Amino acid sequence: MMSSTSQMEAYSEAVSSGLYAKKSGLVGKYDNVRRYWEDEITRLFLRPHLQHLIERSQARMRRVRILDMGCGSADGYELLTEVRHREPDLEDVEVSLLTPEILGRYQGIDLNEDLLNQARAIYGNNGKMGFAQADFTQDFSCRDGEKPYDLYFSSYGTCSHHNDDETMIELLANIARQVDDYAVVVCDWIGRYSYEWQTLWTNDLSENRNMDYVVSYIYEPEEREERRDQLQHIYLRLISRQEAEHIVAEASRRAGVKIEPLRFFDRSVFTGRHMDTAEYNSHAQPLRQAVNSLHEANQRTDLHSLLIDYTPKPDFEFLNDYFENLQMCWNRLVLYVDELLHLFDQSERRFCEETSPILGSYPPVMQRLMTRMRQVVEGIGWLKTGLPRENIIEPQLGYALRDLIMELQQGMGCGHGLVGILKIERS
Repeated sequence: MMSSTSQMEAYSEAVSSGLYAKKSGLVGKYDNVRRYWEDEITRLFLRPHLQHLIERSQARMRRVRILDMGCGSADGYELLTEVRHREPDLEDVEVSLLTPEILGRYQGIDLNEDLLNQARAIYGNNGKMGFAQADFTQDFSCRDGEKPYDLYFSSYGTCSHHNDDETMIELLANIARQVDDYAVVVCDWIGRYSYEWQTLWTNDLSENRNMDYVVSYIYEPEEREERRDQLQHIYLRLISRQEAEHIVAEASRRAGVKIEPLRFFDRSVFTGRHMDTAEYNSHAQPLRQAVNSLHEANQRTDLHSLLIDYTPKPDFEFLNDYFENLQMCWNRLVLYVDELLHLFDQSERRFCEETSPILGSYPPVMQRLMTRMRQVVEGIGWLKTGLPRENIIEPQLGYALRDLIMELQQGMGCGHGLVGILKIERS
């Protein structure tokens, strides 16, 4: 097992490369998939539980205290403060759920000093925010005189740094012992059954518990190969829902406090970082690159680059059935939009031929999303300015595919990330 210090060198290298800077677009840590898919999927699943937590705190005349475990450069703060309390109407101004007057304290802890310095440079003037160097895979407890927190948050596989389940169990048990009356805990692991590392799938959960994770995705293919011998490696725990539930149950037993799972969800199904690198699955396609293109301003995407050709793995019928069904729904939606674009007559403002029917045998989410995309193309396809395909239709296809992934995911560890939202409530 690699030491925590050596694992942190991978993040230091990423920071020094400049590619961990807060950029957006087609490449880098903060690409379009990160901003419009991964962060938003987490926000949408977390929103009802965060809202309930805030309402409880307000009813008790308290503000919300947050501990971000493995905070990095305060990505958790950015994610949480952009959770919306509703989907705003056209006439409304978008309102965040966690407003400054509701936030009492945000404390970030991380082992990597470079990332912490990046966070301090951005948020150092905010008196309600603090950052400290600490290893949350080791001893974890509130300092003397420190109040418990209301939300214990982790993101982007942070909990997979607990290579040994024992440390994760103790972390959750210690949190449960410290909670006054109610708290929400967000645990974020690396999913055991992501298509990105299909070669690591196993039916024996005692095997392939940890993976040698290479942070190679921050480089373009040519540079990636040039740096192959220099890349740092991270040892990360792969988790299925079954294993996550066992960890939670054991932590609850040890603490003598009920820890209840509220929701498990898969994040980044078919769009994880290593789909594009194919580091662990030679059949992986660069789907993240294609989805990034959908959300890139003024850039037209070849929609056929989005089509998935899933390669099943023998003896994993349950997983194969799930991924193949998802592939069929995804591809049908993409091809339907491609058909709409080809059949729409801009001068006549209508479809020049009858489009394919939306069959009643399709899953309800498919019927809804196909109808939505037809309305989008028909509604704005006649515009001559503003690049309607590039800047309106393609992003809407991106959101439709995101909604498809969200509704069909099963929270079993089939994405790059498996996220568990837990509550701790004392009687």
